[in-house]
Amino acid sequence: MGWLQKRPQVALPTNYYATGLNNSLVIVGLGNPEAKYANTRHNIGFFCLDRFVDKFSEMSQWVNKADLKCLFSSGVIGDTRIIAIKPTTYMNLSGDAVLSVMNFYKIQPESVTVIHDDLDVKFGNIRTRLGGQSAGHNGIKSISSKIGEDYGRIRIGIGPKKPLEIDSADYVLQKFSAKEEKQLNNLGQECTAILSELVYSKKLATDTRTFIV
Repeated sequence: MGWLQKRPQVALPTNYYATGLNNSLVIVGLGNPEAKYANTRHNIGFFCLDRFVDKFSEMSQWVNKADLKCLFSSGVIGDTRIIAIKPTTYMNLSGDAVLSVMNFYKIQPESVTVIHDDLDVKFGNIRTRLGGQSAGHNGIKSISSKIGEDYGRIRIGIGPKKPLEIDSADYVLQKFSAKEEKQLNNLGQECTAILSELVYSKKLATDTRTFIV
């Protein structure tokens, strides 16, 4: 699958730089910053990005960048500069952090990939795509409102809801079940493999991966 049809871009602020650094990628993990949200389904983006940063010695330790509204790690892997961020804005304002980093490092949307939870994807699967709508995810909605929709998505399956009657907002803020927790290591490994392919090929493969083995 190639690029999806491009949608009209959101007008970017006048301080948005027109050119980006060569061979630079911004990888965003979505989640909420407080400790009480750790290991919840909604924070799976943080979890996966942590696993990627831990895997590569080239990546720096996480530091809090208050001016960029995120926790920040960077490094050069191969010939690619990686800028990894975990927004500290809370999920609904994730776009503020992403835009701040893009402005500072002169990065274009096509060099951004976001890792996030997805209720429409079954637990055990990871789907990747370029562009598209938010499907009700407030973090994606915030990012798209700031930079448009033409960036990469790594959608980590957390569905379906159990029980079906539970409110979606309550479900995503729950901890993983004991059965799901046993698969989180596989999930982290598979997501790291997807990100590694992105780093070395400069292209996000658009497909579905299964991490439960």
